Amino acid sequence: MFEKILIANRGEIACRVIKTARKMGIKTVAIYSDADKQALHVQMADEAVHIGPPPANQSYIVIDKVMEAIRSTGAQAVHPGYGFLSENSKFAEALAAEGVAFVGPPVGAIEKMGDKITSKKIAQDAGVSTVPGHMGLIEDADEAVKISNEIGYPVMLKASAGGGGKGMRIAWNDEEAREGFQSSKNEAANSFGDDRIFIEKFVTQPRHIEIQVLCDAHGNGIYLGERECSIQRRQQKVVEEAPSPFLDEATRKAMGEQAVALAQAVDYASAGTVEFIVDGDKNFYFLEMNTRLQVEHPVTELITGVDLVEQMIRVANGEPLSISQDDVQLNGWAIENRLYAEDPYRGFLPSIGRLTRYRPPAEQAAGLMLENGKWQGDAPEGSFAIRNDTGVYEGGEISMYYDPMIAKLCTWAPTRDEAIEAMRNALDGFEVEGIGHNLPFLSAVMDHPIFIEGTMTTAFIEEQYPEGFTGVELPEAELRRIAASAAAMHRVAEIRRTRVSGRMDNHERRVGTEWVVSLQGQDFAVSIEADQLGSTVVFKDGGQTRLASKWTPGDQLAKLDVDGSPLVLKVGKISGGFRIRARGADLKVHVRTPRQAELAQLMPEKVAPDTSKLLLCPMPGLIVKVDVEVGQEVEEGQALCTVEAMKMENILRAEKKGVIAKINASAGDSLAVDDVIMEFEG
Repeated sequence: MFEKILIANRGEIACRVIKTARKMGIKTVAIYSDADKQALHVQMADEAVHIGPPPANQSYIVIDKVMEAIRSTGAQAVHPGYGFLSENSKFAEALAAEGVAFVGPPVGAIEKMGDKITSKKIAQDAGVSTVPGHMGLIEDADEAVKISNEIGYPVMLKASAGGGGKGMRIAWNDEEAREGFQSSKNEAANSFGDDRIFIEKFVTQPRHIEIQVLCDAHGNGIYLGERECSIQRRQQKVVEEAPSPFLDEATRKAMGEQAVALAQAVDYASAGTVEFIVDGDKNFYFLEMNTRLQVEHPVTELITGVDLVEQMIRVANGEPLSISQDDVQLNGWAIENRLYAEDPYRGFLPSIGRLTRYRPPAEQAAGLMLENGKWQGDAPEGSFAIRNDTGVYEGGEISMYYDPMIAKLCTWAPTRDEAIEAMRNALDGFEVEGIGHNLPFLSAVMDHPIFIEGTMTTAFIEEQYPEGFTGVELPEAELRRIAASAAAMHRVAEIRRTRVSGRMDNHERRVGTEWVVSLQGQDFAVSIEADQLGSTVVFKDGGQTRLASKWTPGDQLAKLDVDGSPLVLKVGKISGGFRIRARGADLKVHVRTPRQAELAQLMPEKVAPDTSKLLLCPMPGLIVKVDVEVGQEVEEGQALCTVEAMKMENILRAEKKGVIAKINASAGDSLAVDDVIMEFEG
């Protein structure tokens, strides 16, 4: 077995590989850019080597720099993670020339299956159903428009060497095909060093389901079930689960056998993923093969008990698979939510900055996963697991140079409903401050009827949030639970305040029992009867809620028992109450005496400033180009400028017809959130 492995990646995947290597007794080497000097993966590894400036094309994807790090540390093998150089055949060739093992598939498999155009031709030759499209490379925007019309809109423009949603655009007309071609080409060049683009038919109402395969160099190949990855935004996955709530056993078997056959056709040896789109009649079509570990691999590990990173390392060491297809058992249900540094209230635009608070829920194992992927016995009633793959820590920086993913929060339970409930509670207990993040959106998805029913498609976000995510309107039953909790917490805080002031001995009598709780546009008049075991909150309409909690003022997480059910609230102090986050809702909760509530009704509402004549930068980023000039008349939907952030290009468009009065930024400028890019005439 290898004694030392270099991890040619960063962030949570580097940390993930280090954990398995440590379990196997293998030393690890991290590489890092200037921006990652204090990163978690650097701290976790046994050694670390600096490889250059922050931009990935000057550090992490420069093969010569990575090879020098390998030579200087004597690493015998390299795990590439995903992204960066993980599907770069030239990197694999360079390793082979140095006699260093690549913890991934052979060069030939990378070249054939890593290139989406070649892989589709191989799939067609193997009798695999594929999506209609143009298999050749696209030379320019005019050709992109021509081919798009031949295929028929809508179409998908995709980077041949792409992945992770980079270099992908959907076009519904000629103008979007032209714009999408250039943006896809630019993103592909920046992210992968390869700007080749191809076009395929965009299948509407699809489900994205992928098969995990595992092959060795001795001719053995197995599949480890499927993952449902249909909830996506900008073609990047947000929520994954295993197994899929849509597939039946016959379809699963057919997809799995087809995936293994395709892998073996190219002499594949390692972990890999064959991606399909599946229509409502369970017809499946090959999309592509990812010749690497997938971001969402933890859900497969949770339902099979197989450590995929360990298997990759063993295969790279020349070992045959110790698992047969008959050994693979799918036990229970696992869900993964990707926590991103992005603002769901601003179209999921990237957010950067310092993590002033980062407290994930405590990890706990189901205790059922055994060696060789075999499960024994059924899970005890009520059992569940929480796993959090992360590459950040409290006080660390989220950089603009890399993918905005902070962590992958996973839950496992014997059934899908139990796994969802475990995820709801885990999300409510996840504390993140200092940056924009998508925790509220993830919570909203877990409570959405379509997700609960398992009937989602890849159009879920666009269809359910057509105007963008604006938060969650909680049902009255949940509001009453939160109102009762807020009243009880406010009472505790007031008792603490009177004790500190020292104004009266009987603090509880001074505080009183009558309150009005205002949240989400509703007022709840309540009275509180406290005892040594908790509080009974009586509503004006006669309803009662019994609750207990050990919350004390200053705690930012409140864990309560409300009528026998758990409730977890993220709590922040505001004047006259709390800011509470729960179940995807971000609430300002005011707790007042009846007289204060009466007077509050007379207060005027604060009017937001008018920014309708300004184009504000929606995220920290770099101006790639400005498409208009002063005095130009623009139409609604017309492209105004392009901003690049976290390896993604974002085209900002006019919201209405107008005339450009002033332009404050030009190509190459770095802007902060809400910087004024341009102004319009009144």
